[in-house]
Amino acid sequence: MDLEEAEEFKERCTQCAAVSWGLTDEGKYYCTNCHNVTERSQEVTSTDLIPNTQIKALNRGLKKKSNTEKGWDWYVCEGFQYILYQQAEALKNLGVGPELKVLEDNLSQSDWASEPELLSDVSCPPFLESGAESQSDIHTRKPFPISKASQSETSVCSGSLDGVEYSQRKEKGIVKMTVPRTLAFCYLSLLWQREAITLSDLLRFVEENHIPYINAFQHFPEQMKLYGRDRGIFGIESWPDYEDIYKKTIEVGTFLDLPRFPDITEDCYLHPNILCMKYLMEVNLPDEMHSLTCHVVKMTGMGEVDFLTFDPIAKMAKTVKYDVQAVAIIVVVLKLLFLLDDNFEWSLSNLAEKHNEKNKKDKPWFDFRKWYQIMKKAFDEKKQKWEEARAKYLWKSEKPLYYSFIDKPVAYKKREMVVNLQKQFSTLVDSTATAGKKSPSSFQFNWTEEDTDRTCFHGHSLQGVLKEKGQSLLTKNSLYWLSTQKFCRCYCTHVTTYEESNYSLSYQFILNLFSFLLRIKTSLLHEEVSLVEKKLFEKKYSVTRKKSRSKKVRRH
Repeated sequence: MDLEEAEEFKERCTQCAAVSWGLTDEGKYYCTNCHNVTERSQEVTSTDLIPNTQIKALNRGLKKKSNTEKGWDWYVCEGFQYILYQQAEALKNLGVGPELKVLEDNLSQSDWASEPELLSDVSCPPFLESGAESQSDIHTRKPFPISKASQSETSVCSGSLDGVEYSQRKEKGIVKMTVPRTLAFCYLSLLWQREAITLSDLLRFVEENHIPYINAFQHFPEQMKLYGRDRGIFGIESWPDYEDIYKKTIEVGTFLDLPRFPDITEDCYLHPNILCMKYLMEVNLPDEMHSLTCHVVKMTGMGEVDFLTFDPIAKMAKTVKYDVQAVAIIVVVLKLLFLLDDNFEWSLSNLAEKHNEKNKKDKPWFDFRKWYQIMKKAFDEKKQKWEEARAKYLWKSEKPLYYSFIDKPVAYKKREMVVNLQKQFSTLVDSTATAGKKSPSSFQFNWTEEDTDRTCFHGHSLQGVLKEKGQSLLTKNSLYWLSTQKFCRCYCTHVTTYEESNYSLSYQFILNLFSFLLRIKTSLLHEEVSLVEKKLFEKKYSVTRKKSRSKKVRRH
Protein backbone atom coordinates (compact mmCIF):
# COMPACT_ATOMS: atom_id res chain seq x y z
CA MET A 1 0.00 0.00 0.00
CA ASP A 2 1.36 3.40 -0.99
CA LEU A 3 0.15 5.89 1.61
CA GLU A 4 1.82 8.83 -0.17
CA GLU A 5 -0.17 8.21 -3.37
CA ALA A 6 -3.37 7.94 -1.33
CA GLU A 7 -2.91 11.41 0.20
CA GLU A 8 -4.40 13.02 -2.91
CA PHE A 9 -7.78 11.47 -2.08
CA LYS A 10 -9.41 13.95 0.31
CA GLU A 11 -13.00 12.71 0.60
CA ARG A 12 -14.34 11.73 4.03
CA CYS A 13 -15.06 8.09 4.83
CA THR A 14 -18.77 7.27 4.64
CA GLN A 15 -18.55 5.12 7.78
CA CYS A 16 -16.30 7.00 10.23
CA ALA A 17 -15.93 10.44 8.50
CA ALA A 18 -12.13 10.20 8.76
CA VAL A 19 -9.76 11.36 6.02
CA SER A 20 -7.08 8.69 6.24
CA TRP A 21 -6.74 6.61 3.09
CA GLY A 22 -4.52 3.82 1.90
CA LEU A 23 -4.37 1.79 -1.30
CA THR A 24 -5.01 -1.94 -1.59
CA ASP A 25 -2.98 -4.06 -3.97
CA GLU A 26 -5.91 -3.80 -6.41
CA GLY A 27 -5.59 0.00 -6.36
CA LYS A 28 -8.78 0.69 -4.40
CA TYR A 29 -8.88 3.30 -1.63
CA TYR A 30 -9.57 1.99 1.87
CA CYS A 31 -9.95 3.82 5.19
CA THR A 32 -7.03 3.05 7.55
CA ASN A 33 -9.27 3.90 10.49
CA CYS A 34 -12.24 1.56 9.91
CA HIS A 35 -10.98 -0.46 6.88
CA ASN A 36 -13.94 0.57 4.72
CA VAL A 37 -13.12 -0.09 1.04
CA THR A 38 -14.50 2.41 -1.47
CA GLU A 39 -15.42 1.96 -5.10
CA ARG A 40 -12.86 4.59 -6.11
CA SER A 41 -9.60 3.12 -7.34
CA GLN A 42 -6.22 4.16 -8.70
CA GLU A 43 -4.09 2.27 -11.14
CA VAL A 44 -1.45 0.22 -9.35
CA THR A 45 1.92 0.28 -11.05
CA SER A 46 3.43 -2.54 -9.02
CA THR A 47 1.92 -5.89 -8.16
CA ASP A 48 4.62 -6.98 -5.72
CA LEU A 49 3.40 -8.05 -2.30
CA ILE A 50 4.39 -5.43 0.28
CA PRO A 51 4.78 -6.98 3.75
CA ASN A 52 2.63 -5.69 6.60
CA THR A 53 4.26 -3.76 9.42
CA GLN A 54 1.34 -4.40 11.78
CA ILE A 55 -0.53 -7.58 12.41
CA LYS A 56 -3.70 -5.56 12.90
CA ALA A 57 -3.55 -4.08 9.38
CA LEU A 58 -5.97 -5.62 6.90
CA ASN A 59 -4.33 -6.35 3.56
CA ARG A 60 -7.10 -6.77 1.04
CA GLY A 61 -6.53 -7.49 -2.59
CA LEU A 62 -4.03 -10.36 -2.34
CA LYS A 63 -6.79 -12.78 -3.23
CA LYS A 64 -7.54 -13.36 -6.84
CA LYS A 65 -10.10 -15.66 -8.30
CA SER A 66 -8.36 -18.42 -10.13
CA ASN A 67 -10.07 -21.26 -11.92
CA THR A 68 -13.58 -21.73 -10.44
CA GLU A 69 -12.93 -25.42 -9.77
CA LYS A 70 -9.71 -24.75 -7.86
CA GLY A 71 -11.09 -21.85 -5.83
CA TRP A 72 -9.21 -18.90 -4.36
CA ASP A 73 -5.52 -18.51 -3.71
CA TRP A 74 -5.15 -18.68 0.07
CA TYR A 75 -2.48 -19.30 2.72
CA VAL A 76 -2.40 -21.69 5.67
CA CYS A 77 -2.41 -18.89 8.25
CA GLU A 78 -5.72 -17.67 6.83
CA GLY A 79 -7.25 -21.06 7.56
CA PHE A 80 -6.14 -20.77 11.19
CA GLN A 81 -7.45 -17.21 11.34
CA TYR A 82 -10.83 -18.46 10.20
CA ILE A 83 -10.83 -21.25 12.83
CA LEU A 84 -9.92 -18.73 15.54
CA TYR A 85 -12.69 -16.44 14.37
CA GLN A 86 -15.24 -19.27 14.56
CA GLN A 87 -14.00 -20.33 18.02
CA ALA A 88 -14.20 -16.76 19.32
CA GLU A 89 -17.75 -16.44 17.98
CA ALA A 90 -18.70 -19.72 19.67
CA LEU A 91 -17.27 -18.53 23.00
CA LYS A 92 -19.19 -15.26 22.71
CA ASN A 93 -22.36 -17.28 22.14
CA LEU A 94 -21.57 -19.20 25.34
CA GLY A 95 -21.62 -15.96 27.32
CA VAL A 96 -18.01 -14.80 27.17
CA GLY A 97 -17.58 -11.02 27.12
CA PRO A 98 -17.59 -9.24 23.74
CA GLU A 99 -13.95 -8.20 24.29
CA LEU A 100 -12.94 -11.65 23.07
CA LYS A 101 -12.23 -11.22 19.33
CA VAL A 102 -9.92 -12.24 16.57
CA LEU A 103 -7.73 -10.22 14.27
CA GLU A 104 -10.55 -8.15 12.81
CA ASP A 105 -13.77 -7.63 14.73
CA ASN A 106 -15.65 -6.27 11.72
CA LEU A 107 -15.48 -9.57 9.83
CA SER A 108 -18.74 -11.49 9.72
CA GLN A 109 -19.83 -14.78 8.25
CA SER A 110 -21.14 -13.00 5.14
CA ASP A 111 -17.78 -11.31 4.56
CA TRP A 112 -16.02 -14.65 4.29
CA ALA A 113 -18.69 -16.24 2.15
CA SER A 114 -19.35 -13.41 -0.28
CA GLU A 115 -15.90 -12.06 -1.19
CA PRO A 116 -12.58 -13.64 -2.09
CA GLU A 117 -10.85 -11.09 0.13
CA LEU A 118 -9.51 -12.90 3.18
CA LEU A 119 -6.94 -11.81 5.71
CA SER A 120 -3.57 -12.08 4.05
CA ASP A 121 -1.05 -11.66 6.86
CA VAL A 122 1.12 -14.40 5.43
CA SER A 123 4.17 -13.33 7.38
CA CYS A 124 2.68 -13.45 10.88
CA PRO A 125 0.98 -16.11 13.01
CA PRO A 126 -2.70 -15.52 13.86
CA PHE A 127 -3.54 -14.83 17.48
CA LEU A 128 -6.42 -13.78 19.68
CA GLU A 129 -6.47 -10.10 20.42
CA SER A 130 -6.82 -9.92 24.19
CA GLY A 131 -5.27 -6.58 24.92
CA ALA A 132 -2.13 -8.27 26.20
CA GLU A 133 0.22 -6.84 23.59
CA SER A 134 1.50 -3.36 22.97
CA GLN A 135 2.13 -1.81 19.57
CA SER A 136 5.89 -2.04 20.09
CA ASP A 137 5.59 -5.80 20.64
CA ILE A 138 3.76 -6.17 17.35
CA HIS A 139 6.33 -4.16 15.40
CA THR A 140 9.33 -6.04 16.76
CA ARG A 141 8.06 -9.61 16.62
CA LYS A 142 9.96 -11.91 14.30
CA PRO A 143 7.72 -13.04 11.42
CA PHE A 144 7.46 -16.54 10.03
CA PRO A 145 9.70 -17.18 7.04
CA ILE A 146 7.67 -17.82 3.90
CA SER A 147 8.90 -19.38 0.73
CA LYS A 148 6.60 -19.50 -2.28
CA ALA A 149 5.77 -22.92 -3.61
CA SER A 150 5.65 -23.41 -7.32
CA GLN A 151 2.33 -23.31 -9.13
CA SER A 152 2.54 -27.00 -9.99
CA GLU A 153 3.13 -27.97 -6.34
CA THR A 154 0.21 -25.89 -5.02
CA SER A 155 -2.21 -27.13 -7.64
CA VAL A 156 -1.42 -30.82 -7.17
CA CYS A 157 -0.14 -31.20 -3.57
CA SER A 158 -2.31 -28.76 -1.60
CA GLY A 159 -5.23 -26.39 -1.92
CA SER A 160 -3.39 -23.64 -0.02
CA LEU A 161 -0.50 -21.82 -1.68
CA ASP A 162 2.00 -22.68 1.07
CA GLY A 163 0.63 -26.02 2.31
CA VAL A 164 3.64 -28.02 1.13
CA GLU A 165 6.18 -25.57 2.55
CA TYR A 166 4.25 -25.19 5.81
CA SER A 167 4.06 -28.92 6.46
CA GLN A 168 7.81 -29.25 5.89
CA ARG A 169 8.83 -26.27 8.05
CA LYS A 170 10.94 -27.33 11.04
CA GLU A 171 12.85 -24.19 12.10
CA LYS A 172 14.12 -24.14 15.67
CA GLY A 173 12.60 -21.49 17.90
CA ILE A 174 9.49 -21.14 15.73
CA VAL A 175 6.14 -22.08 17.25
CA LYS A 176 4.29 -23.42 14.22
CA MET A 177 0.55 -22.92 14.34
CA THR A 178 -1.60 -26.05 14.70
CA VAL A 179 -5.27 -26.70 15.38
CA PRO A 180 -4.60 -27.66 19.06
CA ARG A 181 -2.78 -24.34 19.48
CA THR A 182 -5.95 -22.49 18.51
CA LEU A 183 -7.37 -23.75 21.83
CA ALA A 184 -4.23 -22.48 23.58
CA PHE A 185 -4.92 -19.03 22.08
CA CYS A 186 -8.54 -19.23 23.21
CA TYR A 187 -7.53 -20.16 26.75
CA LEU A 188 -4.95 -17.38 26.90
CA SER A 189 -7.64 -14.87 25.96
CA LEU A 190 -10.08 -16.32 28.52
CA LEU A 191 -7.36 -16.19 31.16
CA TRP A 192 -6.50 -12.60 30.31
CA GLN A 193 -10.14 -11.59 30.71
CA ARG A 194 -10.50 -13.78 33.83
CA GLU A 195 -13.60 -15.41 32.39
CA ALA A 196 -15.58 -18.03 34.30
CA ILE A 197 -14.35 -20.86 32.06
CA THR A 198 -11.56 -23.19 33.14
CA LEU A 199 -9.37 -25.17 30.77
CA SER A 200 -11.35 -28.36 31.51
CA ASP A 201 -14.59 -26.51 30.70
CA LEU A 202 -13.10 -25.29 27.41
CA LEU A 203 -12.09 -28.82 26.39
CA ARG A 204 -15.47 -30.23 27.43
CA PHE A 205 -17.28 -27.64 25.31
CA VAL A 206 -15.06 -28.73 22.41
CA GLU A 207 -15.99 -32.35 23.11
CA GLU A 208 -19.70 -31.44 23.16
CA ASN A 209 -19.26 -29.66 19.80
CA HIS A 210 -20.10 -26.21 21.16
CA ILE A 211 -16.69 -24.90 20.01
CA PRO A 212 -15.31 -25.74 16.51
CA TYR A 213 -12.30 -28.04 16.66
CA ILE A 214 -12.82 -31.47 15.10
CA ASN A 215 -13.34 -30.94 11.35
CA ALA A 216 -13.33 -27.17 11.86
CA PHE A 217 -12.19 -26.80 8.24
CA GLN A 218 -15.59 -27.86 6.93
CA HIS A 219 -16.89 -24.39 7.80
CA PHE A 220 -14.36 -22.72 5.50
CA PRO A 221 -15.83 -20.79 2.56
CA GLU A 222 -16.58 -22.98 -0.43
CA GLN A 223 -13.88 -21.33 -2.52
CA MET A 224 -11.15 -22.27 -0.02
CA LYS A 225 -10.30 -25.69 -1.41
CA LEU A 226 -8.64 -28.15 0.99
CA TYR A 227 -6.75 -31.20 -0.21
CA GLY A 228 -3.34 -32.86 -0.18
CA ARG A 229 -0.99 -31.49 2.48
CA ASP A 230 -3.87 -29.47 3.98
CA ARG A 231 -5.19 -32.75 5.38
CA GLY A 232 -2.29 -33.07 7.79
CA ILE A 233 -2.45 -29.39 8.78
CA PHE A 234 -6.17 -28.99 9.48
CA GLY A 235 -7.32 -32.58 9.94
CA ILE A 236 -7.72 -33.63 13.61
CA GLU A 237 -8.39 -37.25 14.56
CA SER A 238 -8.20 -37.14 18.38
CA TRP A 239 -9.73 -35.21 21.25
CA PRO A 240 -7.67 -32.41 22.81
CA ASP A 241 -5.62 -33.54 25.82
CA TYR A 242 -5.64 -31.36 28.94
CA GLU A 243 -1.91 -31.61 29.66
CA ASP A 244 -1.03 -31.01 25.99
CA ILE A 245 -3.14 -27.83 25.69
CA TYR A 246 -1.84 -26.64 29.07
CA LYS A 247 1.78 -26.93 27.89
CA LYS A 248 0.94 -25.26 24.57
CA THR A 249 -0.66 -22.36 26.46
CA ILE A 250 2.57 -21.66 28.35
CA GLU A 251 4.58 -22.18 25.16
CA VAL A 252 2.53 -19.69 23.15
CA GLY A 253 2.44 -17.12 25.97
CA THR A 254 6.22 -17.33 26.32
CA PHE A 255 6.81 -17.19 22.55
CA LEU A 256 4.66 -14.08 22.19
CA ASP A 257 6.49 -12.55 25.17
CA LEU A 258 3.17 -11.54 26.75
CA PRO A 259 3.30 -9.38 29.90
CA ARG A 260 2.04 -10.45 33.32
CA PHE A 261 -1.66 -11.31 33.19
CA PRO A 262 -4.30 -9.53 35.34
CA ASP A 263 -4.18 -10.62 38.99
CA ILE A 264 -6.25 -13.60 40.12
CA THR A 265 -7.80 -12.23 43.31
CA GLU A 266 -10.29 -13.71 45.80
CA ASP A 267 -13.26 -12.33 43.86
CA CYS A 268 -12.13 -14.02 40.62
CA TYR A 269 -13.82 -17.23 39.47
CA LEU A 270 -10.44 -18.96 39.05
CA HIS A 271 -9.51 -18.45 42.72
CA PRO A 272 -9.41 -21.82 44.54
CA ASN A 273 -11.94 -20.69 47.17
CA ILE A 274 -14.59 -20.11 44.49
CA LEU A 275 -13.72 -23.16 42.39
CA CYS A 276 -13.73 -25.39 45.49
CA MET A 277 -17.25 -24.20 46.28
CA LYS A 278 -18.32 -25.00 42.72
CA TYR A 279 -16.91 -28.54 42.73
CA LEU A 280 -18.22 -29.27 46.25
CA MET A 281 -21.71 -28.47 44.96
CA GLU A 282 -21.21 -30.58 41.85
CA VAL A 283 -20.10 -33.76 43.64
CA ASN A 284 -22.79 -33.39 46.32
CA LEU A 285 -20.56 -32.81 49.35
CA PRO A 286 -21.55 -30.83 52.51
CA ASP A 287 -21.32 -27.04 52.45
CA GLU A 288 -19.36 -27.12 55.71
CA MET A 289 -16.37 -28.53 53.84
CA HIS A 290 -15.86 -25.17 52.17
CA SER A 291 -14.47 -23.61 55.35
CA LEU A 292 -11.94 -26.46 55.51
CA THR A 293 -10.87 -26.04 51.87
CA CYS A 294 -10.40 -22.30 52.49
CA HIS A 295 -8.24 -23.14 55.51
CA VAL A 296 -6.05 -25.46 53.40
CA VAL A 297 -5.75 -22.79 50.70
CA LYS A 298 -4.59 -20.29 53.30
CA MET A 299 -2.11 -22.68 54.95
CA THR A 300 -0.51 -23.77 51.68
CA GLY A 301 -0.37 -20.25 50.19
CA MET A 302 -2.22 -21.44 47.07
CA GLY A 303 -4.59 -18.49 47.24
CA GLU A 304 -1.92 -15.80 47.00
CA VAL A 305 -2.03 -13.50 43.99
CA ASP A 306 1.58 -14.08 42.94
CA PHE A 307 1.07 -17.84 43.04
CA LEU A 308 -2.10 -17.77 40.93
CA THR A 309 -1.30 -15.07 38.34
CA PHE A 310 0.23 -16.15 35.03
CA ASP A 311 3.45 -14.32 34.14
CA PRO A 312 4.89 -15.48 30.76
CA ILE A 313 7.93 -13.19 30.99
CA ALA A 314 9.03 -14.60 34.36
CA LYS A 315 12.13 -16.80 34.57
CA MET A 316 10.11 -19.96 35.20
CA ALA A 317 7.00 -19.18 33.19
CA LYS A 318 4.13 -21.36 34.37
CA THR A 319 0.45 -21.04 35.08
CA VAL A 320 -1.68 -22.82 37.64
CA LYS A 321 -3.98 -25.68 36.70
CA TYR A 322 -6.80 -23.86 38.46
CA ASP A 323 -9.46 -26.55 38.14
CA VAL A 324 -7.11 -29.44 38.98
CA GLN A 325 -5.73 -27.53 41.96
CA ALA A 326 -9.22 -26.88 43.38
CA VAL A 327 -10.22 -30.51 43.01
CA ALA A 328 -6.94 -31.64 44.62
CA ILE A 329 -7.64 -29.43 47.65
CA ILE A 330 -11.06 -31.07 48.05
CA VAL A 331 -9.46 -34.53 47.88
CA VAL A 332 -6.94 -33.54 50.56
CA VAL A 333 -9.77 -32.31 52.82
CA LEU A 334 -11.59 -35.62 52.31
CA LYS A 335 -8.43 -37.43 53.34
CA LEU A 336 -8.07 -35.18 56.37
CA LEU A 337 -11.62 -36.02 57.43
CA PHE A 338 -12.01 -39.67 56.44
CA LEU A 339 -8.45 -40.99 55.86
CA LEU A 340 -9.79 -43.04 52.88
CA ASP A 341 -8.06 -46.29 53.80
CA ASP A 342 -11.19 -48.49 53.26
CA ASN A 343 -11.62 -48.80 57.01
CA PHE A 344 -11.78 -45.53 58.91
CA GLU A 345 -14.37 -43.90 56.61
CA TRP A 346 -16.74 -46.86 56.99
CA SER A 347 -16.49 -46.82 60.80
CA LEU A 348 -17.42 -43.12 60.74
CA SER A 349 -20.32 -44.00 58.42
CA ASN A 350 -21.64 -46.49 60.98
CA LEU A 351 -21.66 -43.76 63.65
CA ALA A 352 -23.42 -41.32 61.29
CA GLU A 353 -26.03 -43.91 60.31
CA LYS A 354 -26.90 -44.70 63.95
CA HIS A 355 -27.08 -41.02 64.86
CA ASN A 356 -29.37 -40.19 61.93
CA GLU A 357 -31.75 -43.04 62.83
CA LYS A 358 -32.11 -41.81 66.43
CA ASN A 359 -32.22 -38.08 65.65
CA LYS A 360 -34.37 -37.76 62.54
CA LYS A 361 -35.46 -34.20 63.37
CA ASP A 362 -31.91 -32.87 63.84
CA LYS A 363 -29.52 -31.85 61.09
CA PRO A 364 -28.27 -35.17 59.63
CA TRP A 365 -24.63 -36.14 59.93
CA PHE A 366 -22.79 -36.71 56.68
CA ASP A 367 -22.77 -40.44 55.87
CA PHE A 368 -19.79 -41.26 53.65
CA ARG A 369 -21.10 -44.72 52.74
CA LYS A 370 -24.46 -43.36 51.59
CA TRP A 371 -22.73 -40.59 49.62
CA TYR A 372 -20.43 -43.16 47.99
CA GLN A 373 -23.35 -45.34 46.89
CA ILE A 374 -25.35 -42.44 45.43
CA MET A 375 -22.37 -40.86 43.69
CA LYS A 376 -21.13 -44.17 42.28
CA LYS A 377 -24.50 -44.85 40.68
CA ALA A 378 -24.71 -41.33 39.21
CA PHE A 379 -21.08 -41.47 38.07
CA ASP A 380 -21.49 -44.86 36.38
CA GLU A 381 -24.59 -43.69 34.51
CA LYS A 382 -22.93 -40.46 33.38
CA LYS A 383 -19.75 -42.25 32.31
CA GLN A 384 -21.69 -44.86 30.33
CA LYS A 385 -23.54 -42.15 28.40
CA TRP A 386 -20.24 -40.38 27.74
CA GLU A 387 -18.60 -43.56 26.43
CA GLU A 388 -21.59 -44.29 24.20
CA ALA A 389 -21.51 -40.75 22.80
CA ARG A 390 -17.80 -41.08 22.03
CA ALA A 391 -18.34 -44.45 20.36
CA LYS A 392 -21.07 -42.99 18.14
CA TYR A 393 -19.13 -39.85 17.25
CA LEU A 394 -18.77 -39.35 13.49
CA TRP A 395 -15.16 -38.42 12.78
CA LYS A 396 -15.71 -37.99 9.05
CA SER A 397 -16.56 -34.43 8.05
CA GLU A 398 -19.41 -33.39 5.82
CA LYS A 399 -16.83 -31.81 3.54
CA PRO A 400 -14.53 -34.68 2.44
CA LEU A 401 -10.76 -34.26 2.42
CA TYR A 402 -8.90 -35.72 -0.55
CA TYR A 403 -5.23 -36.15 -1.33
CA SER A 404 -5.23 -34.38 -4.69
CA PHE A 405 -7.67 -32.49 -6.88
CA ILE A 406 -7.91 -35.54 -9.16
CA ASP A 407 -9.29 -37.63 -6.23
CA LYS A 408 -12.15 -35.20 -5.53
CA PRO A 409 -14.94 -37.11 -7.39
CA VAL A 410 -13.97 -40.40 -5.70
CA ALA A 411 -13.86 -38.78 -2.24
CA TYR A 412 -17.29 -37.20 -2.66
CA LYS A 413 -18.75 -40.44 -3.98
CA LYS A 414 -17.45 -42.38 -0.96
CA ARG A 415 -18.81 -39.72 1.39
CA GLU A 416 -22.23 -39.93 -0.25
CA MET A 417 -22.26 -43.71 0.18
CA VAL A 418 -21.28 -43.40 3.87
CA VAL A 419 -24.07 -40.89 4.54
CA ASN A 420 -26.65 -43.12 2.87
CA LEU A 421 -25.53 -46.16 4.88
CA GLN A 422 -25.64 -44.18 8.13
CA LYS A 423 -29.20 -43.10 7.41
CA GLN A 424 -30.26 -46.69 6.70
CA PHE A 425 -28.64 -48.11 9.85
CA SER A 426 -30.01 -45.32 12.05
CA THR A 427 -33.50 -46.05 10.73
CA LEU A 428 -33.14 -49.76 11.54
CA VAL A 429 -31.59 -49.26 14.99
CA ASP A 430 -33.63 -46.35 16.30
CA SER A 431 -36.74 -44.93 14.70
CA THR A 432 -36.93 -41.96 17.10
CA ALA A 433 -35.56 -38.62 15.94
CA THR A 434 -32.17 -37.62 17.27
CA ALA A 435 -32.37 -34.94 19.95
CA GLY A 436 -30.86 -31.57 19.14
CA LYS A 437 -27.68 -30.25 20.69
CA LYS A 438 -28.26 -29.25 24.33
CA SER A 439 -27.16 -25.94 25.73
CA PRO A 440 -23.86 -26.21 27.61
CA SER A 441 -23.72 -26.09 31.40
CA SER A 442 -20.93 -25.49 33.91
CA PHE A 443 -22.29 -28.40 35.96
CA GLN A 444 -22.33 -32.01 34.84
CA PHE A 445 -24.07 -33.19 38.03
CA ASN A 446 -26.99 -31.29 39.57
CA TRP A 447 -28.31 -31.89 43.09
CA THR A 448 -31.33 -30.27 44.70
CA GLU A 449 -33.31 -30.82 47.90
CA GLU A 450 -36.39 -31.62 45.79
CA ASP A 451 -34.81 -34.82 44.42
CA THR A 452 -36.71 -37.76 45.92
CA ASP A 453 -34.59 -40.48 44.32
CA ARG A 454 -31.20 -39.01 45.25
CA THR A 455 -30.19 -37.54 48.59
CA CYS A 456 -28.69 -34.05 48.51
CA PHE A 457 -25.87 -33.81 51.07
CA HIS A 458 -25.21 -30.07 50.78
CA GLY A 459 -26.87 -29.26 54.11
CA HIS A 460 -25.50 -32.23 56.08
CA SER A 461 -23.27 -31.72 59.10
CA LEU A 462 -19.64 -32.77 59.63
CA GLN A 463 -20.15 -33.08 63.36
CA GLY A 464 -19.68 -36.84 63.22
CA VAL A 465 -16.11 -36.54 61.88
CA LEU A 466 -14.94 -33.64 64.07
CA LYS A 467 -14.19 -33.44 67.79
CA GLU A 468 -13.99 -30.49 70.12
CA LYS A 469 -10.72 -29.56 71.82
CA GLY A 470 -11.08 -26.42 73.85
CA GLN A 471 -12.58 -23.78 71.59
CA SER A 472 -11.43 -25.42 68.35
CA LEU A 473 -12.55 -28.38 66.28
CA LEU A 474 -10.15 -31.17 65.27
CA THR A 475 -10.59 -34.10 62.91
CA LYS A 476 -11.03 -37.51 64.46
CA ASN A 477 -8.59 -38.81 61.85
CA SER A 478 -5.03 -38.55 63.19
CA LEU A 479 -3.28 -40.85 60.68
CA TYR A 480 -3.65 -38.78 57.52
CA TRP A 481 -0.14 -39.22 56.13
CA LEU A 482 -0.46 -43.02 56.14
CA SER A 483 -3.03 -42.98 53.32
CA THR A 484 -1.22 -42.57 50.00
CA GLN A 485 2.06 -40.96 51.04
CA LYS A 486 4.08 -41.97 54.06
CA PHE A 487 6.25 -39.28 55.63
CA CYS A 488 9.12 -40.11 58.00
CA ARG A 489 8.50 -39.29 61.67
CA CYS A 490 11.73 -37.32 61.76
CA TYR A 491 10.11 -34.76 59.41
CA CYS A 492 12.77 -35.19 56.73
CA THR A 493 12.03 -34.69 53.05
CA HIS A 494 12.03 -38.41 52.19
CA VAL A 495 8.66 -39.60 50.91
CA THR A 496 7.55 -43.15 50.12
CA THR A 497 4.82 -43.14 47.46
CA TYR A 498 2.54 -46.14 47.13
CA GLU A 499 1.77 -47.64 43.72
CA GLU A 500 -1.63 -46.91 42.19
CA SER A 501 -2.64 -50.55 42.55
CA ASN A 502 -2.26 -50.16 46.34
CA TYR A 503 -4.62 -47.18 46.60
CA SER A 504 -7.72 -47.78 48.67
CA LEU A 505 -10.98 -48.30 46.79
CA SER A 506 -12.41 -45.11 48.26
CA TYR A 507 -9.43 -43.05 47.13
CA GLN A 508 -9.48 -44.62 43.66
CA PHE A 509 -13.18 -43.85 43.28
CA ILE A 510 -12.71 -40.20 44.27
CA LEU A 511 -9.79 -39.84 41.86
CA ASN A 512 -11.83 -41.40 39.04
CA LEU A 513 -14.85 -39.20 39.83
CA PHE A 514 -12.95 -35.92 39.74
CA SER A 515 -10.79 -37.02 36.80
CA PHE A 516 -13.95 -37.67 34.81
CA LEU A 517 -15.33 -34.24 35.72
CA LEU A 518 -12.18 -32.55 34.42
CA ARG A 519 -11.48 -35.05 31.60
CA ILE A 520 -7.93 -35.61 32.87
CA LYS A 521 -5.79 -38.60 33.77
CA THR A 522 -5.96 -39.82 37.36
CA SER A 523 -2.16 -39.63 37.54
CA LEU A 524 -2.31 -35.86 36.86
CA LEU A 525 -4.82 -35.36 39.67
CA HIS A 526 -2.78 -37.51 42.07
CA GLU A 527 0.31 -35.43 41.30
CA GLU A 528 -1.59 -32.27 42.22
CA VAL A 529 -2.88 -33.91 45.41
CA SER A 530 0.70 -34.79 46.30
CA LEU A 531 1.71 -31.15 45.72
CA VAL A 532 -0.97 -29.92 48.15
CA GLU A 533 0.10 -32.58 50.67
CA LYS A 534 3.71 -31.54 50.36
CA LYS A 535 2.86 -27.89 51.03
CA LEU A 536 0.78 -28.90 54.05
CA PHE A 537 3.62 -31.09 55.31
CA GLU A 538 6.11 -28.26 54.94
CA LYS A 539 3.77 -25.98 56.88
CA LYS A 540 3.32 -28.59 59.61
CA TYR A 541 7.08 -29.18 59.74
CA SER A 542 7.85 -25.47 60.06
CA VAL A 543 5.25 -25.07 62.84
CA THR A 544 6.65 -28.10 64.70
CA ARG A 545 10.20 -26.74 64.47
CA LYS A 546 9.09 -23.36 65.79
CA LYS A 547 7.38 -25.01 68.77
CA SER A 548 10.43 -27.13 69.58
CA ARG A 549 12.69 -24.06 69.39
CA SER A 550 10.43 -22.07 71.69
CA LYS A 551 10.48 -24.92 74.24
CA LYS A 552 14.28 -25.00 74.19
CA VAL A 553 14.44 -21.25 74.73
CA ARG A 554 12.10 -21.53 77.73
CA ARG A 555 14.23 -24.30 79.27
CA HIS A 556 17.39 -22.24 78.97
